[in-house]
Amino acid sequence: MSQTNVIARFSCKAGITLVRLVLLSFLAFPFLYAFAESPAVGSIAPDFTLKTPQGASVQLLQWSRGHKSALIILRGYPGYQCPYCQKQVHDFVNRAGDFAKEGVPVLLVYPGAITDLGERAKEFLGKENQLPPNIVLVTDPDFKVTNLYGLRWNEPGETAYPSTFLLGEDRRIQFAKVSHSHGDRVSAQEVLDHLHEK
Repeated sequence: MSQTNVIARFSCKAGITLVRLVLLSFLAFPFLYAFAESPAVGSIAPDFTLKTPQGASVQLLQWSRGHKSALIILRGYPGYQCPYCQKQVHDFVNRAGDFAKEGVPVLLVYPGAITDLGERAKEFLGKENQLPPNIVLVTDPDFKVTNLYGLRWNEPGETAYPSTFLLGEDRRIQFAKVSHSHGDRVSAQEVLDHLHEK
C-alpha cells in the first residue's frame, strides 16, 4: 500500500481515533499523578497554590521565598479526625516560638475528597484555638497536591502518606520523611535539629 493511501485511510479514521485518545488521556491523567514519585532531598519542592479554610490563597513559591520553611502533609480527613495528625500539629504549635526565632514558617496541608473539606479542617483545628501567625493550614481538595507529591495513599479509608519536608530558601528539600503508617511522625524538634545541618 502506498504512503498516500495510508495517509488517506488514517484521515478517514482520524476523528474517531482522536476522540478515543482524548478520552483515554483524561481517564489516565489522575493515575499519572498517583504514580508520581515523592520529591527527594536535593530536589526542588513542586510549587502549588491551595486555600486556607477561610478562603485565602497560599502559593508555596511566594510563601517560602527567602527563608527556610517546613511543609507537612497530613492525612487530612479520611472519614474522621486523625489523632496522630492532631498530636503532630499540636507539637508544632507548641514549638511555634522556636520556629519563629529561626524565621521558619510551617505550612500544613490537609487533604480530603469531600466538598466540605474546609469545615472539616476548621473542626480539626478546634483543639488548637488559633494557629500562631507562622503556622498556616491549607486544604487539598481532591488530592491535587497529594498526587503532585506522589503521596496518595490510595486505599479504602486512606488519604495521604503523612510526610514532612524542610525546604531551603530556594525550595530545595533539605530533609524529607514519608511515613507509610498512621504514626511514625516527625517531631518539631527533629525539624529544628535539621535546620543547621549543612
